[in-house]
Amino acid sequence: MKTEVLCLLICLGGASALTRKQEAMEQNRRKVASPGLEKKQQQAGTEEEEVYEDEEELSDKCPEPNGYFPASEQCDKYYDCRDGNPIEKLCPDGLVFNDFSAQHEKCDLPFGIDCSKRPKLQKPQPTPHCPRMHGYFAHENHTICNTFYYCVEGKFNMITCPDGLVFSEKTGICNWPDEAQKKGCGSKELFNFTCPKVDDAIAATHPRYPDTEDCQYFYVCVNGEIPRRSGCKLGQAFDERTGKCDWARKIPECKDWYKGQLTDEELDALENPPPKPKSTGGPSRRKHPKST
Repeated sequence: MKTEVLCLLICLGGASALTRKQEAMEQNRRKVASPGLEKKQQQAGTEEEEVYEDEEELSDKCPEPNGYFPASEQCDKYYDCRDGNPIEKLCPDGLVFNDFSAQHEKCDLPFGIDCSKRPKLQKPQPTPHCPRMHGYFAHENHTICNTFYYCVEGKFNMITCPDGLVFSEKTGICNWPDEAQKKGCGSKELFNFTCPKVDDAIAATHPRYPDTEDCQYFYVCVNGEIPRRSGCKLGQAFDERTGKCDWARKIPECKDWYKGQLTDEELDALENPPPKPKSTGGPSRRKHPKST
């Protein structure tokens, strides 16, 4: 009896050992017979990862389900998000997306909009005098400091700054030369004038000096150092003795400055303008008291 039990245990153990060996062989056979199986499984895992990455990308484009949101790298590109689905859009060439509010779809000139973190822009579409279709652009000749172009749909208008000012490419407006900081367009190059050295007390008053070539104009030395050219209104000249503007005919060295430009009658009219008519105020809207 013991012999039979022992034989049964050995036989069962052998069968069990044989089964495990067969299973291992079967697994190896399957790997050899189906080499693409693991690859498919790996691809399936990759697809799941890609789906996850796409969801992250959508989240970057649409931080909220609805609204208008800037692209992460390009300043003139943005996304119109509807129920979390982004529609890619571009501003007109020369304009950038203003992300002041997710509720407003607004493209603006780049001045005053921070594009430092998304500096890329679409390919320019230049036309004569317009490096891009829209915007304010400096004159092609860098020595011409007070003239610039305003471009709309690739069509330009040439604009000249008031005397003493230059075009600032940073702000898109006319500005003082020291603030515009345009190369070759500083006060020294433009005016050929340097502020005289003065003590701190005089410097604090921003002293004024006449333009020796033009009676109508003068220089203000900001803090006694930075010259800015300014001017008097038509018919007037700068009086060095008072540091103020006055009628040119009252200033000996400038009394004939406007000869050939304005007649004596025109100068008289400027110096003594007719009084403005008093406003009648129109009909009163108050109700008159009823007569008894």
